[in-house]
Amino acid sequence: MKIGVLAFVTADTIDPATMARRAEELGFESFFLPEHAIIPVTCRSKYPGTPDGSIPAPLAHFIDPFIGLTLAAAATSKINLGTGICLVPEHHPIVLAKEIATLDHYSGGRFLFGIGAGWLADESAAMGVDFKRRWPTTREYIRAIKELWTKPEASFSGEFVNFPPVRCNPKPARKPHPPIHIGATASGAGRERALRDTVAIADGWGPLALPAATLAAELSRLRQMCDEAGRNFADLEITMYSPVVEGDTKGTREAYRKAGAHRLVLIIDNPRRESYERQLGDLAQAWIG
Repeated sequence: MKIGVLAFVTADTIDPATMARRAEELGFESFFLPEHAIIPVTCRSKYPGTPDGSIPAPLAHFIDPFIGLTLAAAATSKINLGTGICLVPEHHPIVLAKEIATLDHYSGGRFLFGIGAGWLADESAAMGVDFKRRWPTTREYIRAIKELWTKPEASFSGEFVNFPPVRCNPKPARKPHPPIHIGATASGAGRERALRDTVAIADGWGPLALPAATLAAELSRLRQMCDEAGRNFADLEITMYSPVVEGDTKGTREAYRKAGAHRLVLIIDNPRRESYERQLGDLAQAWIG
């Protein structure tokens, strides 16, 4: 089982280079940063991770994930570096393709592209994204980005993005491109959409905080969808963000392995300068051994 860590890095916490370096030393397989370019002062949307829907303060202070991961890449040599998650429709796809390819090139193919479209309608509006069409936009952007990553001269004609034949370099070090993982916190129709998008455009699925038994049931559905679409389910990588501990960590890790997870990503929401080493060390001892 791969064990990664996602950190809510801000200007007031430990820096991403120092944290990623220590995570690598402790044996973590991957290091992730989240993304929110902005948080509107007044929001109608409710945060899905708190009982009252209030938005945690750190979300308004996240650093840019690509600059943070570039710093982390320069300070490490083997740990994988990922977005958990990148809000794709808030970026121009050509610029995003260029940024990721450059990061992947200089990190030696260590980038993991966790993607989403955003849950905060107020943020989407401020960033010029049609919230109701954020996932169709995301799907099209990803298809355009793949063209830019894999072809010496790429062009694209779609509803949301169009460009004539262009040269976009460098290409990613990992071939054919960095793995794309669909992230999703939603249940019901949202989770159904996430599974179908995983089959259609992605290399993996990264749900949040599903118990192992629930993950097993969802992966059974995902396997069936792959069979129907002619995709090999075994080619997909499953990453569980914020695993739900049931019993002890060793038993929880084994339960997720049996359910079909390949990676567990643990979250540190306040990696303070004075305590980040203890926080990482405690997680490493509990989950890596």
